Amino acid sequence: MRHLLAIRDLSAADLKAILALSEAAPSPVLQGKGVALYFEKPSARTRNSMELATAQLGGHPVYLQPAELGIGTRESVEDITRTLACFHAVIAARVFDHGLLEKMAALNVAPVLNMLSATDHPLQALADLLTIKQLLGRIEGTRIAYVGEGNNVARSLGQACALAGAEFVSASPAGHGLDGATTDPDEAVEGADIVYTDVWVSMGGEDSDERRALYEPYQVDEALMARAPGAWFLHCLPARRGEEVTAPVIDGPRSAVWRQAENRMHTARGAMRWLLGEKA
Repeated sequence: MRHLLAIRDLSAADLKAILALSEAAPSPVLQGKGVALYFEKPSARTRNSMELATAQLGGHPVYLQPAELGIGTRESVEDITRTLACFHAVIAARVFDHGLLEKMAALNVAPVLNMLSATDHPLQALADLLTIKQLLGRIEGTRIAYVGEGNNVARSLGQACALAGAEFVSASPAGHGLDGATTDPDEAVEGADIVYTDVWVSMGGEDSDERRALYEPYQVDEALMARAPGAWFLHCLPARRGEEVTAPVIDGPRSAVWRQAENRMHTARGAMRWLLGEKA
């Protein structure tokens, strides 16, 4: 049984297959079946993209919140997972603790799909790669620059780029970046095909004046974008204009954030098709 908890769990062939299924016309692979959508953390894009993707494949999405399931309080993770598997072809969860997803997947009673955890965001990375392919005509050989916190989004994107043959460089404040990150945003962005950023506070992190001051040199503005003439700008959203990005950049002609957001639906569809064993 397949699960998709993190990009690092995929092979290059798996990644290629999911992207191909994302671009293919929808199939009725979920006809008459349910998909459990468990949300500990809300999201406009994740809920809309997953519900529409499920419907496009003929399935029925069921939105679930912590108070309804009582995981770890009213019932164990194992009992809840087995119960959901009685009704649903896929169990998708947006959680804080990645370990919860691992416990669900270990039972092998239904494919488990990570809609976001504190460490990983594979669905976002898939949408990012699909967007890059559409914008540039290829993924392999491109240079992707990520500026900001070395968070779950950055980690998954970096792993996806490595699988797809793209160069991934990131810039973060010292002690806040991925392994190998630079502290110089100019260095990271120089010659990039894609410039990417995210909010400076993610997954329940502390929002403070000190943190904003720490990240202020990492704002993606017009001057930073000028280091990569012709580059496209991406942002996984939600965005805070005037903090991690300026309005002229995110709302400008080289911004593809809305295509990127729509692609969350297409790659959610591709991921579920792959989980259920459909061939590209």
